[in-house]
Order: sequence, then C-alpha cells, then structure tokens
Amino acid sequence: LLPLQSQLSQALNGLSDRAKEAKEFLVQLRNMVQQIQENSVEFEACLVAQCDALIDALNRRKAQLLSRVNKEHEHKLKVVRDQISHCTVKLRQTTGLMEYCLEVIKENDPSGFLQISDALIRRVHLTEDQWGKGTLTPRMTTDFDLNLDNAPLLQSIHQLDFVQMKVSSPVPAPPILQLEECCTHNNSATLSWKQPPLSTVQVEGYILELDDGNGGQFREVYVGKETMCTVDGLHFNSTYSARVKAFNKSGVSPYSKTLVLQTSEDTQSEEQTLPFPVPLERSQLRRMSPFSSTLNLQPSFSGRSYFELRSSAHQLSLHSSLQSLNSAVAWFSFDPSSAHADIIFSNDNLTVTCNSYDDRVVLGKTGFSKGLHYWELSIDRYDNHPDPAFGVARIDVLKDAMLGKDDKAWAMYVDNNRSWFMHNNSHTNRTEGGITKGATVGVLLDLTRRTLMFSINEDQQGPVAFENLEGLFFPAVSLNRNVQV
Repeated sequence: LLPLQSQLSQALNGLSDRAKEAKEFLVQLRNMVQQIQENSVEFEACLVAQCDALIDALNRRKAQLLSRVNKEHEHKLKVVRDQISHCTVKLRQTTGLMEYCLEVIKENDPSGFLQISDALIRRVHLTEDQWGKGTLTPRMTTDFDLNLDNAPLLQSIHQLDFVQMKVSSPVPAPPILQLEECCTHNNSATLSWKQPPLSTVQVEGYILELDDGNGGQFREVYVGKETMCTVDGLHFNSTYSARVKAFNKSGVSPYSKTLVLQTSEDTQSEEQTLPFPVPLERSQLRRMSPFSSTLNLQPSFSGRSYFELRSSAHQLSLHSSLQSLNSAVAWFSFDPSSAHADIIFSNDNLTVTCNSYDDRVVLGKTGFSKGLHYWELSIDRYDNHPDPAFGVARIDVLKDAMLGKDDKAWAMYVDNNRSWFMHNNSHTNRTEGGITKGATVGVLLDLTRRTLMFSINEDQQGPVAFENLEGLFFPAVSLNRNVQV
C-alpha cells in the first residue's frame, strides 16, 4: 500500500506542476491580449501618420499642378486678348480708310481726285498687305496641352502594403526578479532578474523601470542585455517600486512582479539630487518609426557652457550648478495623454508634429518643482516660416493656442528671424536671430534661482526670460503642421 501511495503522490506532484504552469500560461495569454491591444493602437497611429504624410504630399503636389494650370490659363488669355486688341485697332483703321475712300469717290471734282488718287491707292494696297497671311489666324489654341499621367501613382497606391510582417515567433515570457540578489545600499539599489527556467524564447534585451519614489509613474532606467543593474542617486529614506520586462523582434513581454525597495535614511544633504535619476550605463531602446529621431534629451557635463552670460559671477555659479547635473538625469518624452488631439506622435513619443495649421500644445511627461534642469529640442522640419514656442507650463495650460497665451505658460516663440518671450499674452524682449531646419533650442529651468532662460544653437537668446518661478512645471512646446521637433 505504501509504495502505491508514494507513487500516486509523486504523480500528483507532477500534475500539480503542470497545473501551475498552465495557470501561469493563462496569465501570460491574458497579458498578451492587453499587449496586442496596446501594440495595435501604436501601429495604427504610425500607419495613420504615414498615410497622412502621403496625403499631405499629394495635396502639395496638387497645389503645384493647379498653379501650373492657372499660369497656362492666364498665358492663353493674355495672348488672345492681345490679339483681340491688335485686330480691333487694325479693323478700326481699315474701316476708317474705306469710309474715306468712298467719300472721295463720290466727289465731283476730278482735279482734286487726281491729286490724291495715287496716294489713296498705295495706302489701300498697303493696308490690304497688312492683313496678310496669319493675321486672321488665332495665335493660341483653346486646348490645354497638359496631360496628367496618374496611372503609375494609382498603381503604386493600389500596391501599397506592409513590406514585411513581424516574425511569428512568440514574445518573451515575463522575467523573474531574483529577490535574493536584489538589495539597497544608502541611496543605491541593485536589481537582478532572469528568464523563467522553462522558457526557450530568444530574448534580445530587458527594460528596467522604477517609479519616482512617491508612488508616481514608472520610468525606464535601463535598457540592455544585462540581467543586473545598479541605480545610483536615489532619494534617501524613500520607497521605490521596480519592475522589468523582456523584448525581442516580436514584441515586449508582460512585466515581472513588482518589487518594493526601501533606501537608507538620509545621512547627507540631498541638495544636488534631481527628481528622477538614471544610471550612467543606461542605453535607449530605439524602435522603427515613420519619422527620424530628432529630440535630444542630454545631460549637462562639467566644462561645457550652454550659455554665455554677461555676469561673470553668475556664470561661475551657473557652471557650478550645471556640474551638479552630472550626478543624475531625468529622462522624459512627450505626453500623449495631456496633449491636444491634433498633435501627432512618433519615435516612441520623442518626435511631434501637428495636423492643423493652428498652434497646438504638447507637454513633456515629467514635471519639475526643484533643482536645475536643461533640455534641448531639435527642429526636424521648418516650412513657410511659422513661429513655434518652447518653454514650460502648468499641467492645465491651454492646449489650443500658442504657448504663453494664458497665465499658465512661460515661453519663447521664434520665427526665422527673431524671437519674443511671452506669458499671459504679454510679449517682451524681441531678439534678433531665429531658427531653421536643423536648429537646436535649449531650455534652462533653474528652480533654485527660480529663472527660465533659452538658447538657440547653444547661444543664449535674449536676457533671462522669466524670474520668480515657483511650483510644478512641465516642458512644453506649441507648433503647427509646418514644424516637427
């Protein structure tokens, strides 16, 4: 009896393992449903952006072709109207000559007729010769010799399709955080993870995310192939949540279970700690997108001056403040959830443009309330000399007007020649020097001094733009369809 009971117990253990695996598999499938929905939304947005770009290009070409038709129309009308005017004058002269000759013929004075008859005959023949061959032939046809060959383009549109579908291999399983190897030391945290033992799906890398230590949104702090990462420069005496996911060519796995970490109590000053630090070994995950990557979010390094300030004392102080940025970097992207509906996102929300000719506002995902922050935005496209605006704003800023039109935004708007600062619809400090395609706009938000400054191509643009800033500020941009940053 005992051997049979032991055999049954072992069999049940194996069946229990299969049941546990089945439950985990069901969780994975349910997570896949959510991931498919998210990927579908992202893919549809990219597809719409690409098709809209084609439509915009076709509309621009349509306008160019219509302009050529209008020029041809005006040219034909001018030629015909000139011929009408010329012919009318000659006909009037001919009719006058005929009437005069008829009157002369009726005269009863033979001597008078003889005196002028030869001259009149020569004049009549000369006038008749002027109505020679081609004079009464239209110089312009009514047909428009402009044939639009749209067959190749229509064929291309009908053949428009996805070049290559994603590989049908499955996405990775969610990684497992190895609790025995995860630890904190002072204001640093070390996290370690691995793939599930039974997983055979190839993994290309991992994405580690932490929240801000106050229960806020998760942010990427590491992307790479390693399975261990140490995050330095966290707040002391704070509770952080961490999670990790894997990715390959087929997609991204569900998240691992969330791990809660507690940093040590503060034994030193935190004056140089920024809201969200990132380890120095962080590398960015770049996906394929219809637009090029143009938004550069760069930390400031000691020895590099982004602004040439007039006050040497202030300049030394600024350099000292910039050096403190070496200890931590707050990575952020544009925020689709708070942006105007006309804003178009691409490149993992690092690139934005607009489908409206009116100015629309988009904010960054990260808000700043203390410390020193500097970021740069690159002008990827600049058509017809619009005036985009760059700066900071409250979360409830107007989204359907130029940045700075209300009292919740502080901005610099700039065209191809000059710039102005604007807050609460008040324009100040007109400064020569504008932007073109490829230009870089820098924004320096110093919440220690409570000031906001701007640069174009690393040269300070105007004086200190705004002072006495206090509260929570989000990076902000307003632009229309003629601009992409």
